[in-house]
Amino acid sequence: MRFEVIILGSNGAVPTPERHASAHLLRSETTDVLIDCGEGTQLQLQAAGTGLGRTDTILITHLHGDHYFGLPGLITSLSLQGRTTPLRIVSPPGLRAKLSPLLELDRWRLPFPLTFEEHTATELSLLTGSGELEIFTFPLRHRIPTNGYLIRERPREPNIRKDKIVQYGIPWTAIPDIKGGGDYQTVTGELVPHTELVAPAAPPRAYAYCSDTVYFAELADYVRGVDLLYHEATFLEDMADEAAQKGHSTAKQAARVALHAGAKQLVLGHFSARYRSVEAHEREAREVFANSWAARDLYHFTVPYAGRAEVAGK
Repeated sequence: MRFEVIILGSNGAVPTPERHASAHLLRSETTDVLIDCGEGTQLQLQAAGTGLGRTDTILITHLHGDHYFGLPGLITSLSLQGRTTPLRIVSPPGLRAKLSPLLELDRWRLPFPLTFEEHTATELSLLTGSGELEIFTFPLRHRIPTNGYLIRERPREPNIRKDKIVQYGIPWTAIPDIKGGGDYQTVTGELVPHTELVAPAAPPRAYAYCSDTVYFAELADYVRGVDLLYHEATFLEDMADEAAQKGHSTAKQAARVALHAGAKQLVLGHFSARYRSVEAHEREAREVFANSWAARDLYHFTVPYAGRAEVAGK
């Protein structure tokens, strides 16, 4: 069952030829979710060989342009491509007012329902669902209201054991009740407990997106135990003071969050354009949290049911 993140953009406010502005695409078995939509996102979707056909939700962390300036072009392209299915965009308050004048310049009405949902996170809470996914939100600490997002698979029912189906001659019609927690009574009257008939389902996989934010220790509680943690690392530790002044974090600070949260894997991103290479970010983070990776555009991070995420290039 697929659960992967495609890095569409890994840079901060200013894109470079190698690194676009912020955007990630989370892909599950049936549903995709776009998180942030910086300039050039639709070109990166094309470069990744994918689109938004399975996406009904776009999550915007905050209203700085490098996180949403790609939306007007993307929405227009979806219209030209003939999309008819509804699309919702979740963000802190104010996004509709910023985008509406641009969308009204288009000569055609959108052929699909477009809704804007405003949300300002104050605690970790369930925000919405999308297909087989649950979407939670939590507060980040930036210069303006900023949401973090945690996306997790819905819990699955346990798997019925095939050997027990054969052993007790269980008809297929009885399986839904057993998976839902019921026991089974055989034709001879023997009561077989539910726990003997099923194997536990794999635990839900989870991905958390934290950009932009200063370092604060409580963040680890919001993302505790996630399989894949994305945390901004705009600067290296020698610029920690400037990071704090501008509402950002360093690679070492991101690694501390991952360590204290018990995350399985850390992906760094939102790099300042002053850094031509991000290898130093990776090295700095790994001094604190060994399983750290610097994001590269179009890299895929695939999360298995057990073990670390698998990393693949373009």
